[in-house]
Amino acid sequence: MKNMTKTSKDNLTTILMIVAVYVIVMILRSAGLINSQMDGLLVPLCVYATMAVSLNLVVGILGELSLGHAGFMCIGAFASAFFSKVFEQSMGVFPRFLFAILIGGLVAGIFGFLIGIPVLRLKGDYLAIVTLAFGEIIKNLMNVLYVGRDANGLHFSLKDAASLGMAEDGELIINGPLGITGTPFDSNFTIGFVILLLSTVFVLNLINSRHGRAIMAIRDNRIAAGSVGIPITRFKMFAFTVSAVIAGCAGALYSHNLSSLIATPARFGYNMSILFLVFVVLGGIGSTRGAIIASIALTLIPEVLRFMADYRMLIYAIVLIVMMIVNWNPRSRAWIQAHSLTKLFRRKEGS
Repeated sequence: MKNMTKTSKDNLTTILMIVAVYVIVMILRSAGLINSQMDGLLVPLCVYATMAVSLNLVVGILGELSLGHAGFMCIGAFASAFFSKVFEQSMGVFPRFLFAILIGGLVAGIFGFLIGIPVLRLKGDYLAIVTLAFGEIIKNLMNVLYVGRDANGLHFSLKDAASLGMAEDGELIINGPLGITGTPFDSNFTIGFVILLLSTVFVLNLINSRHGRAIMAIRDNRIAAGSVGIPITRFKMFAFTVSAVIAGCAGALYSHNLSSLIATPARFGYNMSILFLVFVVLGGIGSTRGAIIASIALTLIPEVLRFMADYRMLIYAIVLIVMMIVNWNPRSRAWIQAHSLTKLFRRKEGS
């Protein structure tokens, strides 16, 4: 620990925090101390935390306001679920799910790159509006898409299932507004933990790399960054695409935890994108650890307070306000930093 920099210690603290939470949860599960309701929230918690890490890369590190991240999650979810349905009988569970996650991230990354070409030329509110529209377009497109499979191959239609022209023994995979049903339940808490951990490690290393410093230089002063030779468009595209890939992987994890995948506003609408933004803002813009903590806390609070049906949303709103005040108050931030694990490590080294 003596030769580690402050940034390395902070990153190690974040990684150890994630591992510690996983170990504690597994111990509680083995002891039977987690009820079925909380057990069902474990995979969504990993999904939301991964989405918070993804969006923080764009909003906190790149400095661009994106409101369409639920769209990338939707693309990854449907692409991976489609792959799993097609190869359900011909591949083993582990390789199929591994390829499904990779395909979900790859397809979302391709869309992120294509969308980023025109979108990243905009700034501020204009960029936010366009990304918001993108998320809604993707969601609505999934609701009118019909895909089937028979001996002749795949059939596509944007009209209805009857327009596919499949043989009688054909299988309807994507059924418009009814989505995809019967996706294999391949997701579990351990896989969600691995995806979150890998995403966090990758983003933390990216932030502290040469590319990350260039991205933050663009965030701090675009004109100055360009004047010293930093290719602004390339690095912005890189950060946006990487963020989309991570969101697609989170979508793949999400889709394999549902019996029926439907592109509803509650799952992939703009409210979901705004919720991800709330995680990033309340956790501290640019703080990967804070985004993870905020996503877990704000997901658990409404569920824990379900027994207070009349007051739980009021308490939830109060908690949001308190977190905002504490997180953005200089004195409280100084106190938190003074009592962080990194500070404790430093005290032990001094003694």
